[in-house]
Amino acid sequence: MARILVTGSTDGLGRATAQTLLDDGHDVLVHARSPQRADAVADLVGRGAQLVVVDLSDRDAVVHAAHDLDDGEPIDAVVHNAGVVSGASLVPVNVVAPYLMTALLTAPTRHVYLSSGMHRGGRARLDGVDWDGRSTTNSYSDTKLFVTALAREVAERWPGVRSNAVDPGWVATKMGGVGATDDFALGHRTQETLATDADTTVSGAYWFHGEQQRPHDAVEDAGFRTALVDALERATGVALPSR
Repeated sequence: MARILVTGSTDGLGRATAQTLLDDGHDVLVHARSPQRADAVADLVGRGAQLVVVDLSDRDAVVHAAHDLDDGEPIDAVVHNAGVVSGASLVPVNVVAPYLMTALLTAPTRHVYLSSGMHRGGRARLDGVDWDGRSTTNSYSDTKLFVTALAREVAERWPGVRSNAVDPGWVATKMGGVGATDDFALGHRTQETLATDADTTVSGAYWFHGEQQRPHDAVEDAGFRTALVDALERATGVALPSR
């Protein structure tokens, strides 16, 4: 059984992922952005899940949490599920926090990043990005393009790590809305498989409901991916280490 951190676990796909992994006997770390939101996973904590409370829009808090987690029992996999759909915290939550967790957690051999089909409408431009979140400089689509490219770059740089991006589809969550038409169960199954299945050895892929798809052309562009990681390193002062 694996030890798995699932960010954004208090509702929607993140909670479903954490609950399924817990049902399957895995050691699960659930995440809430505040003590108040932690009430939503009290039942999972009561069943043995470990609670991590950190506001992913607060860079210093993310760094502190990552160091604390890295000092504890080794984590085998991270499902970077947390995300927001609008506002100034788009880049910090959807891109910077996953980058920092990736760079600072030394043990995981699997990273799964939540993308979106909307990443194909993202702009492969890094000039003018407010990595600090003081203003809204980018769209949701932009951030999902960035995190999909990050997943691919991690796979390229770390051959011993399985790193993949997943489009969960348009499912009925707080973010997706009640009119969403995709299958909710399929929306979290791929993440669970990529985080735990020993027979799944693919890395650097973009997935939708268990099938690999071709992502935005920029994800295949090594120059763009390098520029993205360089920009994140400059903005955060945290380098993506060699492995």
